[in-house]
Amino acid sequence: MSEPGKVTYTTISGSEETHAAFEAAAAAVEGRFGELCANSIGGGPSPEGRERELRSPVDTRVVVGRAQRATAAEAARAVELAHAAFPAWRGLGWQRRVAILRAAAESIGERTYELAALMAWEVGKNRLEALGEVAETADLLRYYAGLLEENAGYARPLARLQPHESTESVLLPYGVFGVVSPFNFPLALAGGMVGAALVAGNTVVFKPSSQAPFSGAALCRALWEGGVPADVLHLVAGDGEEVGRVLREHPRVGGLAFTGSSDVGLALHREGSRPWPRPVVVEMGGKNPAIVTARADLDAAAEGVARSAFGYGGQKCSACSRVYVEQAVEGAFLERLVERTAALVVGNPLRRETFLGPLIDAAAVGKHERAVERVRAADGEVLTGGGARRDGDLAHGHYVEPTVARLADPAHALYAEELFVPLLLVCPVADLGEALRRANDVPYGLTAGIFSADPAEVRTFLDGIEAGVLYVNRRAGATTGAWPGVNPFGGWKASGSTGPAALGPYYLLKFLREQSRTVSGLAPEARPEQ
Repeated sequence: MSEPGKVTYTTISGSEETHAAFEAAAAAVEGRFGELCANSIGGGPSPEGRERELRSPVDTRVVVGRAQRATAAEAARAVELAHAAFPAWRGLGWQRRVAILRAAAESIGERTYELAALMAWEVGKNRLEALGEVAETADLLRYYAGLLEENAGYARPLARLQPHESTESVLLPYGVFGVVSPFNFPLALAGGMVGAALVAGNTVVFKPSSQAPFSGAALCRALWEGGVPADVLHLVAGDGEEVGRVLREHPRVGGLAFTGSSDVGLALHREGSRPWPRPVVVEMGGKNPAIVTARADLDAAAEGVARSAFGYGGQKCSACSRVYVEQAVEGAFLERLVERTAALVVGNPLRRETFLGPLIDAAAVGKHERAVERVRAADGEVLTGGGARRDGDLAHGHYVEPTVARLADPAHALYAEELFVPLLLVCPVADLGEALRRANDVPYGLTAGIFSADPAEVRTFLDGIEAGVLYVNRRAGATTGAWPGVNPFGGWKASGSTGPAALGPYYLLKFLREQSRTVSGLAPEARPEQ
């Protein structure tokens, strides 16, 4: 259960106090525009002097600040420093690392409004979604710290073959983890990967998205303030290919964690296990379906689908991008969905009434426009939206209309391509069986939802859908809204690496390896501890 006043992804509207605090923080953030976002390699900035200007997608006339760009040599130095710091960080003990992560979570919580306002300007997220992301980040750090504590640092006594010997299983860190995060959840996705790696005892070289370096730096600042040493966590913002190659190929890197596109993630997974197998934790794309049967609450379905399709402009790997609706209720469902979508407010995400802010850049706007053209070329029908918004102040940002289109050809390529734009495709189906076949007939398997009041249909869906995160009759979001300790979040097929999911009770295991310790001939009090 969420705390009173806490904003999560299911929050519909914040309190007056919440809005007032956000607006005050936004004014303070705007007063710091133009500052330098420095890297931290062993506690110091990049000495090479390379910088790039970061302009806001909200209004490209606004320079949020300047960001340092690490070279490959600097990234390699960060890896070497992290490698040297590993023995002491591991030796600190899990209890101390848990305390540090909890202190960092408190630091993030104290800056909730400031961090949310920065995120709104940096990546265009509306205020409630930005506030929810900050809260999620703090909860992620607390949750992973709690998991390590609940499992007593993952040391477990095992059976004996001889009375004079004892054996235990211990889970231990790998060493240096390279972490690469995306723009769309610049605090939470980064915080989850970095926090899990650190609390498990690994050191980290962290490359935030080039489109969101300030949020990445804010996360690092909270962790350093919580007690993470500067030589344990290094910030190396820079070019993805240049810095990413170092993290992928450096022999001192013990593991990799990445969230982003499937193309990059799959290549990383193929190439990351050299010269020997290493953990490569990848969370990738989605083409997430919702199914609406004839026994659905159509009002709930319309609201849940719209929230998941158009929250943050569809720029979520969990966004609902296709709907399979039974023909018997297609007309009634579409009437509700179109009405709800057309009422969504597009505009500056700093404003209270805005639901859909800008897309991240001009390339995303172009992708949206081309996709709409492809729908029309395939004899599809655009039911609402479809265009870019270039009126008034919106002319200076990257704004498009949330778009619902009916595309009757279920084999069209658009049903299988992840676009990361606010375009929702609707396909009529004869029954649930056809809907499941269509839903599964894509390379991805991240999230999926169904709306039905029939328990048998729900069971058929749960047993037959190929996705890692499932929602049933979820009005707050048909395919989105996962929360730490509530909804483990991990994909199947081309959506993610196998095994434990983020936000769930087993995720830390991805950052640990098992060692069996059998000790003979020592009294119990003389045996070494983990």
